[in-house]
Parts: sequence; structure tokens; C-alpha cells
Amino acid sequence: MGGLEADTLLALAALLLLVVLVSGLWLSRTRTLSHRLGSFSCSLARGPEGPWARGIAQYGVRRLYWWRLASILPRARHVWSRPRIAVLSRTTVPSPDGHTRIVELRCRVAGETSSPIEVYLQMSPEAYAGLTSWIEATPTRSASVI
Repeated sequence: MGGLEADTLLALAALLLLVVLVSGLWLSRTRTLSHRLGSFSCSLARGPEGPWARGIAQYGVRRLYWWRLASILPRARHVWSRPRIAVLSRTTVPSPDGHTRIVELRCRVAGETSSPIEVYLQMSPEAYAGLTSWIEATPTRSASVI
């Protein structure tokens, strides 16, 4: 075997190892996120026509976290403060496969220090029921009493 063939074979093996490693990280991340308590499938778009990014959202105590599905980053792409999430409108649309219905929301969201923005979310009717219950269960703020 010549030196060039060995170098090519080594480069292909390194590339294959990299693909396997990245795929393993993605599968592990996706499985971990989808099995967390309070997580649900949720697509996000900046406008009603998309483009839609598939993702996983998770309820926290004070925040809603959203991770892009097509990513290996460990941190949530968006984090919205619970009292700063408002559902502005809701419609039911057919899913891309046409067999089920999904709920599409227009929301105003903001982080703890960021300005509010409008986003569109798509989720199952069950996830929508959970999200609205979670938002409505926000404790009211009251002044400290000494």
C-alpha cells in the first residue's frame, strides 16, 4: 500500500469516526431531552409562514426552555420567563402528515432581561393543554411581608 492510499484510508476512518461521534451525541441529547419530566415536541417559527424549526420544549419552575432538534448544543436555544409568556391567538391546523391536528399558537415571549418578541409555536393538543395550565398556574406576585 502506498503512502497516499494509507493517508486517504486514515482520513476516511477519521471522518467516519467523527460522523459516528456526532450522531451518537445527537441521539443521546435528543433522547435525554425528550425523556425529561415536562418535555414535549414543539416547533417554532418567527412568522406564521415559517420556516418552522422542530424542537423540544420543557417546563421549568420559572421558565420555558426550547431546544432545536437539529443541534448538538447542550443549552436551550430559547429560554422564556413564565410570567412573560402570553398566548395571543390559537388555531388548529392539519399536521404535515395529514392524519392528526396540531395547535398553532401566536405568542409574545421574553426572557428575564430581554424585550418581548412574537413567536409561533406548533404542538399537539395535549401539549397545548399542558402549556396553558402551566402558564395559568403562575403564582401571583405579592410584596414581602415581614
